Amino acid sequence: MATSPSPFLDPGTHSAPNSLGILQLKRDHLIPTVLSPSTNSDYAEGKVENTRFGSYPHSTLLNQPWGTQILASVVDTGSRGAKSKKRKREVDEEGQRTLTHETDETSGDLVKAATASSGFAHLIPPSPETWTLCLPHRTQVVYTPDYSYILQRLKVRPGDHIIEAGAGSGSFTHAAVRAVFSGYLEEATTTNGVEHPGGEHGDVAAKKRKKRHGQVYSFEFHEKRANQLQNEIGEHGLDRLVTITNRDVYQDGFCIPSDSEMEPAPDADAIFLDLPAPWLALKHLTRSPPSSAALKSVASVSDPSTPAAIDSTSTPQLYIPLKPFRSPLNPKSAIRICTFSPCIEQVTKTVSALRSLGWLEIDMVEILSKRLEVRRERIGLQEEGLRGANPSAATVKEAVQRLRDVEDRAKIFHGLQKEKQEKIMRRAEAKKRGEKVVQSKEDKTGADGDGKKRVEGLPPSKHDRLEQVKKDLATRELFKEGRLIHRTEPELKTHTSYLVFAVLPREWSRDDEEKAKLNAMGWRVAIFELYAHKQKSIPFSENISSGKKELE
Repeated sequence: MATSPSPFLDPGTHSAPNSLGILQLKRDHLIPTVLSPSTNSDYAEGKVENTRFGSYPHSTLLNQPWGTQILASVVDTGSRGAKSKKRKREVDEEGQRTLTHETDETSGDLVKAATASSGFAHLIPPSPETWTLCLPHRTQVVYTPDYSYILQRLKVRPGDHIIEAGAGSGSFTHAAVRAVFSGYLEEATTTNGVEHPGGEHGDVAAKKRKKRHGQVYSFEFHEKRANQLQNEIGEHGLDRLVTITNRDVYQDGFCIPSDSEMEPAPDADAIFLDLPAPWLALKHLTRSPPSSAALKSVASVSDPSTPAAIDSTSTPQLYIPLKPFRSPLNPKSAIRICTFSPCIEQVTKTVSALRSLGWLEIDMVEILSKRLEVRRERIGLQEEGLRGANPSAATVKEAVQRLRDVEDRAKIFHGLQKEKQEKIMRRAEAKKRGEKVVQSKEDKTGADGDGKKRVEGLPPSKHDRLEQVKKDLATRELFKEGRLIHRTEPELKTHTSYLVFAVLPREWSRDDEEKAKLNAMGWRVAIFELYAHKQKSIPFSENISSGKKELE
């Protein structure tokens, strides 16, 4: 039965009803919301997302291309308040009966939302990166710089199985699902992540290599957090790819019940442990039952005050668990592990336990992320009065010209003031002599009739410059102007955790060695026969190297 894909894996081109969408208000301010076309809301416009940048009814968010800029709307909050008061008043008087009446009254056609004068947001599809920034925090979150590096070092690819212990808020879970996704399991033809072909040609297809579907096995000790994560995974359409188990992995390990004994779950290829004491869970991540000496060594790491004495001359005894031992690891490939620990003391204990249990290539990494801001920088006197620009002089020529304009305006101003003062003095002397002084119309109203005398060649004032900038702004393309620059953050972000990586090689038996030798001999014979077919009677020892080169 075909079902709709998860929006985290295939969001499509447009937003759809009853699917997750994210409103991006700023770079680090995102709001997740399930887009609903329902009219059952206190608002006449339907369900509304209220933010500091305006209100956004879901009717304006549905069926929009991802990345669209959504303008804020004017929402009638007064009617919502009146309905709320009415509901409270009638509930006190008549009880439950008025609730049903209120639901029938509010259910109807949606009112078309009117566009507000300001405010906008961008509608973007959900992804592990955006979900990490807006998910509900229940524990410390593994952020994008950490989990992207972890998945790369673990060499996770589509079709792999991942064990995650300490799921918490589910940030790493969503990123891991996207990394291992290789298709959905068909309920009728699959068992435990491995596709079993059937039908008329099932026997022929079964001889071919079985397709392995990616799966994430997540373990969480806290029951409430596990249930909350299970609900979120179901809402996001990832429940067929993620198996969430509420368990104490220190005691119960990582194996889960499986319908097939041939392909036991989880059959993991990679492991991520976000636990307070990851070294206590390592005894369950082995290919065979660990020896008593190895368990004593791990126990001494956990409690260094009472170290266990190990006799090197005695033969190590195998640890016999209460239940039959079953390894959660994939026996056909090397296993890579990563532990996430905030303190260096946790790292030292984890490394000691890894060495005792046979893990190799142990390495520790610390991720320190630094954000780079890339933008265009506009500098120049023509940017005066515009936002996001530097209105200082861009060149020496501009600076000298502005200084000359200021000096010219100052000279003209002082010259006009001196001329005006001289006229006043002449009128005063004429009055002393008893002469009749007649004031001209130009002296009363100015040269242009508005009380201000216009001077030819006068440099523009600041008011004139701002008016000219506003006129030129209509024809300018600001997104193409300026230098493209980048700025780094002044300080590094705080420390998150130390990442410890290790590799557990696959077990190599005598049968594997014999198969490898036969396989290598078969290749040598095939190379020789291919080369000898072209050149007859050629000794094997002299021309085997040239035959290899020609085959390549």
